[in-house]
Amino acid sequence: MSRLDHDAHPLAEMREVMENADCLISQGAVERALDRMADEISRDLGDKLPVFYCVMNGGLITTGHLLPRLGFPLEVDYLHATRYRGKTRGGELFWRVSPEVPMAGRHVVIVDDILDEGATLAAILDYCREAGAASVSTAVLVDKQHDRKAVPGLRADYCSLEVADRYVFGFGMDYKGYWRNAPGIFAPKGM
Repeated sequence: MSRLDHDAHPLAEMREVMENADCLISQGAVERALDRMADEISRDLGDKLPVFYCVMNGGLITTGHLLPRLGFPLEVDYLHATRYRGKTRGGELFWRVSPEVPMAGRHVVIVDDILDEGATLAAILDYCREAGAASVSTAVLVDKQHDRKAVPGLRADYCSLEVADRYVFGFGMDYKGYWRNAPGIFAPKGM
C-alpha cells in the first residue's frame, strides 16, 4: 500500500466524523465561556503574579485562547504528564516534560481542556502542592458530567462549560489524534 493510499482512509474517516458530528457547544459559546473564566481568574489572581502551566497536548488550545484575555502580568510554562505510558491502566505519574518554572511559593494555575475522570489532573495537583506552590488552582474548559471522578468531588476552580457523558472532541480535545482544532465542542454520532 502506498503512503497516499494509507493516508486517504484516515482522511475520509476524519471528514466523515466531523460531517456527522453533533455540535454540543458552538465556537461562540466557547468564546463567551472563556471570557467568564478570564474575568474570574483576573478577579482572584490579577495581583498575584501567577504562573500558568498548560497541560499538553489538550490544554494548548484553551491556554492559547485564555491567556490573551488576562490583562495582568503572569508567567507561562507547560507540562506533559501521563499515568498510562502505553498501558490501559494508569499507574504512577510519569513526566514526559516536567515544568521548568519553579512552583515553590508561587500561585499556580493548571490549564487543561477537559475534566473527565481526572486521575492525571489530581496527580498533577498533588505534585504542585508537594513542590511548595503557595496555591494551586485549575482552569478547565469543559467538565464532563458523570460520577466516575478519580477523587470524589474533584472540580475545577475555573470552568464555564459542562457536557454530557459522551466522547467529545474539538477545542483541544481529540478524536483519534485529530480534530483538536475543531471550532467548538463536538461528539461523534452515536457516541
